[in-house]
Amino acid sequence: MDKLFITALLGLLILVNGAAENLVYNRFAMLEELESFEIDDEDDVGLFDIPSWTSERGGKVLVNVDSFGAVGDGISDDTQAFVKAWGTACAVPKSVFLVPSGGRYLVNATRFKGPCADNLIIQIDGTIVAPDEPKNWDPNLARLWLDFTKLNGVLFQGNGVIDGSGSKWWASSCKRNKTNPCREAPTAFTIDSSSSVKVKGLTIKEQPADEFCDFQVRIPLQNCKIGTGDDCISIVNGSSAIKMKGIYCGPGHGISIGSLGKDNSTGIVTKVVLDTAVIRETTNGVRIKTWQGGNGYVRGIRFENVRMDNVDNPIIIDQFYCDSPKSCRNQTSAVKVSQIITIVLSNVNLEKEDGTVETYCNSAEGFGYGIVHPSADCLTSHEKDYNFLDQTGVSQDHSLNEEAEEMVELADSYDDRIVDHTEL
Repeated sequence: MDKLFITALLGLLILVNGAAENLVYNRFAMLEELESFEIDDEDDVGLFDIPSWTSERGGKVLVNVDSFGAVGDGISDDTQAFVKAWGTACAVPKSVFLVPSGGRYLVNATRFKGPCADNLIIQIDGTIVAPDEPKNWDPNLARLWLDFTKLNGVLFQGNGVIDGSGSKWWASSCKRNKTNPCREAPTAFTIDSSSSVKVKGLTIKEQPADEFCDFQVRIPLQNCKIGTGDDCISIVNGSSAIKMKGIYCGPGHGISIGSLGKDNSTGIVTKVVLDTAVIRETTNGVRIKTWQGGNGYVRGIRFENVRMDNVDNPIIIDQFYCDSPKSCRNQTSAVKVSQIITIVLSNVNLEKEDGTVETYCNSAEGFGYGIVHPSADCLTSHEKDYNFLDQTGVSQDHSLNEEAEEMVELADSYDDRIVDHTEL
């Protein structure tokens, strides 16, 4: 790619179509709230070696899938064992739904339904693997594999792997080979209609398609490694108070808000934070994507301490998103860019390995503060007026914080757990 069409800056507030700057002043309270939106570890269970029987430990009721007949050899179908174990764990307060280390559990497309009793923990220390043959996939769950729905206050954690067995899906994709019939592939791991759910420490690999999670309300995602054929993380309509920290993404299509507004629908996403991430070998970095013809808004977005390596389009706000095989009809209404406000990108410094980095603005204007690299013609400088916004503690050399540097050092060790397929 000869040029990178990006808008990259340190502390960007975007206002489009001549929207008045006083709208920005009214959003400073939201910035303060985003700064204070932290991940709370007090409810975590340590990643200890949990015994292979169901028992009481530390006030938690351990519900081991092995105790319900799971074999864990990667060949036997362990779906019903997982369903039975889920039924028990979901019904009993303070349960730990355990997928023990050392096992490779073959599970077909399944919905794990809530609501559940209080303080449920889903501890994934082994590997959950999807069937590898697309033609045998349940047509009633064509777009899903592991779907968790109607949960509140649930913690997902562990050192385990969710393996989507995506290679045959990629090979049969009509986007890669136009002679193949088009068929939607399943999302490996979905959380929907849920709130106050935390995801920590998991690895997702060989995702057949689409996003890692469909987030909803107040979802922290921490210390996860994600490799996929599409978006590593997709934050969809209705999502609010989402914090992602310590994320490794790649290969794939990056971290996205949207798409929103498809088929003239309303799209609303508010209060999203990405703090400390490595995005490597992806087509996009961080992205907001909306269709023409919709309505709604995206509000209160913060990206900071993000390292990108070999990313084609590091930062994109796309109001003309279209993934249809045919050209999309031009429409006048949209999830308007003028309502995508209070977007702050801190500690961003983009460089290209070969050549120069350029910015591209289309029907956009706004202001920035601090160091802007590369600069953007559509921005006016308000550094003097907005110095108080810079609460990130970025050093004079504008290097990543210590956590981000540690993520970079660990990135190579992550790569051997994630298979390199970036298209569907």
